[in-house]
Amino acid sequence: MSANEQIRKRQKLRNAEYYSLQKSFDRLYAESLDGRKFKKLLSLIQSDENIKLAYRNLKKNKGSKTPGTDGMTISDIEKYPEEKLIFTVRKRLENYIPQPVKRKEIPKPNGGIRPLGIPTIMDRLIQQCVKQVLEPICEAKFHERSNGFRPNRSAENALAQCYKMTQQMNLHYVVDIDVKGFFDNVSHGKLLKQMWTLGIRDKSLICIVSKMLKGEVAGIGFPDKGTPQGGYFLHYYPT
Repeated sequence: MSANEQIRKRQKLRNAEYYSLQKSFDRLYAESLDGRKFKKLLSLIQSDENIKLAYRNLKKNKGSKTPGTDGMTISDIEKYPEEKLIFTVRKRLENYIPQPVKRKEIPKPNGGIRPLGIPTIMDRLIQQCVKQVLEPICEAKFHERSNGFRPNRSAENALAQCYKMTQQMNLHYVVDIDVKGFFDNVSHGKLLKQMWTLGIRDKSLICIVSKMLKGEVAGIGFPDKGTPQGGYFLHYYPT
């Protein structure tokens, strides 16, 4: 993990503490670990503190300066008075319809093209609001040796686990597997069922996530599978 990534992760933790949400997130983690089912999560997602925390975290991300299909960036959101920003997020969540996602193709280091989906800045803010609440619930259920796209996890953690298994468990074979086009082929139905299995039973929230998954991709249309790489929430579930 680079020094910048470590600083960013510590900053997110300080932000959560600043808005007095860390105790709530810790409680969600503990209750999820204990097997609780969560049927009313939208109230926390829509809370003043969670929206302000999402904005603060989003503002620190360099991707917030990249415009979506509406041409807006974090600079435009910064002009909103705090009360207007909170009202706007809550109003959008009442009957959530995502704006079209901007598609951009970037070259892979080893050749080929990686398609990115860039939601509008307001949709990224809403995704961040959802992610912050779902993350502790999911983290409590994920496998100990799953390291992809998780907070305070990195390739270095995976390597350290490999060294431990080599030195202490006498395991010396490595199987390298790459699922081709994984994110482009994720089943929406199976992903939503997996959320339900993890204990996320808020039907209104699952409906919002379903709309995020099926949101229009500019120039392509409405996908029936896959998740756009480049968003905040939809790129969270680890491999």
